[in-house]
Amino acid sequence: MHILKQMLVQAIGFFALFALALFLPAGTLTWTAGWVFLALFFGFFVAMNTWLFRHNPGLLEERMKLSRPNQKGWDKLLFPLLLVFSIAWLVFMALDAVRFHWSQVPEWLQGIGLMILLCSFYLLFLTFRENSYLSTVVRIQEERGQKVISTGPYHYVRHPMYAAILLFAVGVSMLLGSLYGTLVGLVFMIVLARRAVLEERTLQQELPGYAAYMGQVKYHLIPFVW
Repeated sequence: MHILKQMLVQAIGFFALFALALFLPAGTLTWTAGWVFLALFFGFFVAMNTWLFRHNPGLLEERMKLSRPNQKGWDKLLFPLLLVFSIAWLVFMALDAVRFHWSQVPEWLQGIGLMILLCSFYLLFLTFRENSYLSTVVRIQEERGQKVISTGPYHYVRHPMYAAILLFAVGVSMLLGSLYGTLVGLVFMIVLARRAVLEERTLQQELPGYAAYMGQVKYHLIPFVW
């Protein structure tokens, strides 16, 4: 029951933070795309955590922790930076799409953004289902018997979760009606890609079999590209 309470508190806290980041700079609550995003994102968040509670409670407990004693030092700086950047990104898109209208996005393009967002959720689900060691922070989970995962989406790219976040960034920007948000999201992805490279160095050095896995799966995020 403790983990359910923790999950509920975390969900409410993130929802409030995201809502403030969107609607406060927008200056209005009558923003349909903003509400659609919140409903879909937190619907997926609750559904995914409920699935983990039933099928992989160990991973859910691992992901409830946003910091760990053996978290890599560079990640203790980079991970909070990514969280702050995410909130700043939402604020920027609200200013763009609603308050100042810097970029114009037609409804059909917002619809495509919605489809891309749903695809990102599906890829995230596949990744969570496949990898029981998908921690929020970069560390070697020796106490959980961490091993290399090479099946499912990991058969095609080494970081399918980051690939899903790339889709997420594009989909959310288009759905909310902020083309400039897509550019800001790409800056976020550059920082995330840097984290992926540093994470791979850690896994290569400390997780048996990961170096061989890197030889088998050549691409980080996008097949045939990088």
